[in-house]
Amino acid sequence: QVQLVESGGGLVQPGGSVRLSCLASGSGFDFSSNAMSWLRQAPGKGVEWIASLTADGSYSKYIRDVEGRFAILRDNAKNALYLQMNNLQVDDTATYYCAEGWGKGGTRGPGTRVTVSE
Repeated sequence: QVQLVESGGGLVQPGGSVRLSCLASGSGFDFSSNAMSWLRQAPGKGVEWIASLTADGSYSKYIRDVEGRFAILRDNAKNALYLQMNNLQVDDTATYYCAEGWGKGGTRGPGTRVTVSE
């Protein structure tokens, strides 16, 4: 069973940048063999998949709203997943979750909140 813990959220102004981190742990979970994803949930809305990355980090995919502004990255030596978010907009305000696997069906962490506001 994998445990995932996100960090790095907070308050940021529109146009600003934030880097989220997710550390994976758990006996029997081989981080370097698993695709990983980032999801988000805006206030009053459902959970939305935003990006996924293959196990070796060679291929990624994003929703259109964040493509070109966000980057999903990983460091397999550290069991760490990252989400670099640039040019943040008010509509990016949400709780962000990392998740095991490709898409939004896998185990998630508790999330970290990002608020984009003046």
